[in-house]
Amino acid sequence: MSSCFKAYDIRGRVRDLMKDNLPYLLGRALALGEKPRSVVMGRDVRPSGPLIQNALAAGLREYGVKVLDAGLCTTEEIYFAAAEADVDLGIMITGSHNPADENGCKIVRKGAIPISSDSGLRALEKRVLEETGKIRGPQASTHDMQPFSLRDEYIRALLSFLDPAEKARGLGRQRRKILIDAGNGSAGPVLKKLLPHLPWDIIPLDSEPDGSFPNGVPNPLLPEKRGKTAEAVRKNGCDIGIAFDGDADRCFFYDGDGTFIESYYLIGVLAGELLLRHPGATILHDTRVYWNTVETVLAAGGVPCMTRTGHAFMKERMRAENALYGGEMSAHHYFRDFSFCDSGMIPWLLLLSMLDRSGKSLGEYVDERIRAYPCSGEINSVSENTEEVLAALRAAYGKKALRTDTIDGLNMEFETWRFNVRRSNTEPLLRLNLESRGDRALLNEKKEELLTLFAQCGAKPANAEEQPSHA
Repeated sequence: MSSCFKAYDIRGRVRDLMKDNLPYLLGRALALGEKPRSVVMGRDVRPSGPLIQNALAAGLREYGVKVLDAGLCTTEEIYFAAAEADVDLGIMITGSHNPADENGCKIVRKGAIPISSDSGLRALEKRVLEETGKIRGPQASTHDMQPFSLRDEYIRALLSFLDPAEKARGLGRQRRKILIDAGNGSAGPVLKKLLPHLPWDIIPLDSEPDGSFPNGVPNPLLPEKRGKTAEAVRKNGCDIGIAFDGDADRCFFYDGDGTFIESYYLIGVLAGELLLRHPGATILHDTRVYWNTVETVLAAGGVPCMTRTGHAFMKERMRAENALYGGEMSAHHYFRDFSFCDSGMIPWLLLLSMLDRSGKSLGEYVDERIRAYPCSGEINSVSENTEEVLAALRAAYGKKALRTDTIDGLNMEFETWRFNVRRSNTEPLLRLNLESRGDRALLNEKKEELLTLFAQCGAKPANAEEQPSHA
């Protein structure tokens, strides 16, 4: 059971979650530890969602907690509800981008402040473990949850991110053609409500929610998922492609020829757009790759600020710095005007608003930046001894590095290239990222050099199923 408690959330195979009635015990633990008066709960499309939600509600209701049921929704709708409604907790039941037989919970306090390993999740885990075996919980069944929705208000909040000056001039006069791949996940119902307000020609792909994921796991980082979306962009002659993960808190972009755009380069683009509206603001970025972001933010008159990877750390630092925007290369994008939370819907609305205003394509914004700062993308390796790998890296490169830090993993910077290696917070993996200053051949050379060192320390390439988490 304890293995289901991760750094930022609770997650595991459904059979493991239900084996000791973990959702019911978690409901009791939340009621005892957080002492909420009211909780809003939602779920993604997985068939196990209602089972887990009912068990959670049973534990909460035993202590008189009012439970509001948001039904099928996106993770950010629960964040929005926790920030805007009179509730003490928000709980999203989701397995995100993982296979259909996995599920879990993301929990936030009032104001959409996350509960993570540093802010209460370990205490919840301890309480749940103490209760295990002592309480024979009820079978999961329907409990008196009250229907709840703020979807109309949420849609209005999303639309507020469109460029108001451009809207006044008639946003979207070019009638761009946009492919949107919802991956049979939670994005579909929101898009159905949102799209009538938008001026673009939308080509939908896998938009019907279906927790069996008949068209593949809702993870746009998997090669097979990328290929399908890219082909649909080309086949339909679209200007841009957008794909969502399972709970729609991340979106991914393709340019008009179907090329997948690493999310790293979107951070600088979105930062530049928001800084036009809020000059001089602070922009957060993670440690993995950042040279392009720093240069772009400084050129736009903003203040770049580096912080640890992970949504709990990002949100805490966003509040501390009153940052306008924060971006991670894993495609999590955080917005001050969205309660400092991450959103998968706001980035593409901002981007398309910007493209319409400028008349440019996505490629015209990112191609030059990709050439200026090529990156490797995240490369995952399985390692039984991560300390040996890190020690070998320090021995091989420490004296040559112009700068070394351990803000989040091991960062080493040289004149023309740099790398970050960090342990996954959720999986037994080492994650490697490299970038260079305009030299892709050097990037590839150093990538092979580092992976050879990894192999000498016993690390093995992660298989395709282990590659895409980014947590």
